[in-house]
Amino acid sequence: MSDLPEKLQSALKIMANAPKQIKIEILLDFAKRMPALPDHIKGTLEQVHECTTPFFVHAELEAGIVHLWFDAPEEAPTVRAFAGLLSDGLEGESVSTVLAIPEDFYRLGKLEEIITPLRLRGLQAVLRRIKRQVQEASAT
Repeated sequence: MSDLPEKLQSALKIMANAPKQIKIEILLDFAKRMPALPDHIKGTLEQVHECTTPFFVHAELEAGIVHLWFDAPEEAPTVRAFAGLLSDGLEGESVSTVLAIPEDFYRLGKLEEIITPLRLRGLQAVLRRIKRQVQEASAT
């Protein structure tokens, strides 16, 4: 998956080679790193209805650079981990880089070993929302 940004690719490669328990700990660390929402973002987030947990995303562009914002309940570590992973791996990337991310990017990290198919479909839905929002923002 050479079309992944270096930061995302690096995180997934680390997880791919880690035992399942360590993989879970890495994801929980990403959950803790989910960025706080700035005031100007509140009210602009779009809900990802495919997620079983209330999960919201907002992508914006500044000079062609992607910025991502997420909101999810504190008691939902899996979706917060997805947010942290995507934020860490995609923040500051170009439009073309974000749009090129394949929907099954998580396979590089072998996340299907520890995440249920339902949750993985939610992660794919989050990525689709990000891509659509990035595409819409770049068209204006």
